[in-house]
Amino acid sequence: MTITAALVLFSVTWFMVFFCVLPLRFKSQAQMGEVEPGTPRSAPAEAMIKPKAQLTTLITIVIFAILYLLITSGRWGIADLDVFGLWANRY
Repeated sequence: MTITAALVLFSVTWFMVFFCVLPLRFKSQAQMGEVEPGTPRSAPAEAMIKPKAQLTTLITIVIFAILYLLITSGRWGIADLDVFGLWANRY
């Protein structure tokens, strides 16, 4: 795996995990009873972006390590993705 491919894999994994972590411990301004003028009632009362980004990074490092080892192990290749037998003569 090239460095660029590893960076792309890490970035995609990071954003997927980040979007899963964002709703954790979410409290809207309406739930807290403190709606700021000019914001929707569903806006977060406290976003807590830094702790969520740190948690995302820790989870992503673990997932990335597992994916990296699976990809570079050589156990599975492109031919293993051929479910319908369409690539049988190509690889």
